[in-house]
Amino acid sequence: MVQKLASNGIEKVAPPARRAAFWPAVPMRLADLRIPKSVIFDLILRHLHLDGMTSLEITSRTIKVAIPILDAMFREMRQQHLVEVKGSVGEDYAFTLTSAGHELAAERFRICRYVGPAPVSIRDYHLAAKAQAANIEIDRVMLRDALSDLVLSDRMLDQLGPAIVSQKSLFLYGPSGNGKTSLAERLLRIYRDTILIPHAVEVDGKIIVLYDPVVHQTVDREDPELDSRWVIAKRPFIMVGGELVASMLELHYDEAGGVFAAPMQMKANNGIFLIDDFGRQVMSPRELLNRWIVPLDRRVDYLTLSYGIKFQIPFEMMVVFSTNLNPDDLADATFLRRIQNKVFVEPVDPPTFNEIWRRVAIQKKLPYDPDTVDFVRSLVLSDGRSELRACYPLDLCNIIVSISEYEKRPPQMTKTDLQRAVNLYFTQSYQKNTIDHSW
Repeated sequence: MVQKLASNGIEKVAPPARRAAFWPAVPMRLADLRIPKSVIFDLILRHLHLDGMTSLEITSRTIKVAIPILDAMFREMRQQHLVEVKGSVGEDYAFTLTSAGHELAAERFRICRYVGPAPVSIRDYHLAAKAQAANIEIDRVMLRDALSDLVLSDRMLDQLGPAIVSQKSLFLYGPSGNGKTSLAERLLRIYRDTILIPHAVEVDGKIIVLYDPVVHQTVDREDPELDSRWVIAKRPFIMVGGELVASMLELHYDEAGGVFAAPMQMKANNGIFLIDDFGRQVMSPRELLNRWIVPLDRRVDYLTLSYGIKFQIPFEMMVVFSTNLNPDDLADATFLRRIQNKVFVEPVDPPTFNEIWRRVAIQKKLPYDPDTVDFVRSLVLSDGRSELRACYPLDLCNIIVSISEYEKRPPQMTKTDLQRAVNLYFTQSYQKNTIDHSW
């Protein structure tokens, strides 16, 4: 969806262009599902195996397939003596499995236990990801409004703006504590449209479960004209940190369920994938960069089923790398070239530090005085420290609050309490053992 961020909020372009580009209608014929007939056949058998008795309407709600298709399937299964009618429910019918049907359903259930929305074809998934690629129009004023709870310089905004417009990979680097992660997390605000995400995808007759309620936020909006195998959701934001291992980027086969779980990058399609603290993962930077050198360049990835079938998936997302390590120590020039946008998140200057302190003090309901901020800056820049970092105001104010709670008194911003907070925050070795114990 083409969007425009207005200075007084988010203004959507109407009608939603991307909805028209990809908004699949309800399939009314088996061929319109664009997946093998056997997949639907087995879904119905497993559904009956678990429920014992069902109807066309109940089956339709369970596997998200229209009643006309199911009616034709049940008629065929009845001709094969796999199901039998047990009665009518209004204009509907109640079905159960025959003895032959029970035997076949049990066999199918041993192979795969998935009973849920029917999958979409991998081809349709490709079409959806391409059609729903974000197209952002933004300028400095709009971006500042979208990130209004952060204190950012014009210089920083003017670096981020082109990166956001391009929707290509972004490399945020610089000393720790200056808001790289906070900034990356808020980039999702630039999207105010919705996308369609399939419950599952079919490849070579196998089911890959894609929709994940933990990371995909659905929108409570019904559309009877929409193929219900797709869910309406916000664009996803997925963040991984030090826990990232190579297996998280590959298909995971569930031995018990007989289905595949989609990898993290597949779940992040049409959204943002943040790799936080890049360089500190269990998976080495070189291994990750080698794994993604083609996807970042060509916007497609390759996965392999457990029995060797390789297939292509979209890689249509904004990948954000965030690190406080030296980029030259993490990647060579060849890979860095494929990350088109590189933004140095530098230590903050005094005016920015002052504004962050003011906002935090108001938020924490602490006394605020410009002279106090000047004193805090002098404490922070003592004992060999030379940088003001964006995290200091919040961290120090939290310590001030903790001191007051410990001593059972209202929070204060006295020089004694501020010195005490700074002494608690910075390590002795960093302060060269010159802590003032006068308090």
